[in-house]
Amino acid sequence: MKYDLTDTTFLIIIRLDTIERLENMQASISCLLKHFDTNIKVWESSCRYNGLLKKLLDKRVDYTFVQDDDPILFRTMYINRMTEEVKTHYVSIWDADVIAPYQQVLDSVNILRNGKVDFVYPYETLFLDTTSVIRNLFLNNRNNLKILMRNQKRMSVMYPPNPVGGAFFCNVESYRKSGLENEDFYGWGVEDGERFVRWQKRGFEIRRVKGPLFHLSHPRGINSLLQHPDQSLIKTKLLNLINNEIDNCPYSPNF
Repeated sequence: MKYDLTDTTFLIIIRLDTIERLENMQASISCLLKHFDTNIKVWESSCRYNGLLKKLLDKRVDYTFVQDDDPILFRTMYINRMTEEVKTHYVSIWDADVIAPYQQVLDSVNILRNGKVDFVYPYETLFLDTTSVIRNLFLNNRNNLKILMRNQKRMSVMYPPNPVGGAFFCNVESYRKSGLENEDFYGWGVEDGERFVRWQKRGFEIRRVKGPLFHLSHPRGINSLLQHPDQSLIKTKLLNLINNEIDNCPYSPNF
């Protein structure tokens, strides 16, 4: 049975730096399309178009190539550009390497449809890195989610105690009113925390759906790490400017 999520668009920005990233994104998209009639947009940012990803993606995916010679993926900027094209009521910013149980995805959108919430995370407090062993077991068994669910205790917990990365759903108008992504954050790191804090500051309603979110492990290059110690300092200062304006903010940056 497929569920109707035609009122929702999933946005995925990708820089294919390893074969693992390609495999992970294929698995993530496959899990979504298995259970939902929905809209998925993938933008590939790279210095050269080789046509490989377009050939491999499911034909139901809306693919766009963006020429970019910068070795650092300017993720916040690209997400904003992608959001400008969204015509559905709801949008999900979806990392290329994440897997969520389909019921959590469905529950997230249904919460938004009720009209009283602006942003929803499709998981509660467990953002779990699968490890390469469990990732390979999952992929070798045709993306069988039961493998991930049964092996949670063997996985690494990411960014405890209140992770805010990986994926979220939102009302598009609320997202735009919130300021979308903060393009002061260039490259990987901390932008997820800044976004969450800004939503709180501006009074948006945020919910979480019970259950885990899985991150399929992959090698970490320059677009999965802070590029320089100065980046850590700069981003922490930006986040602290916002943190200082909110009492009891539960988010703290993790590096």
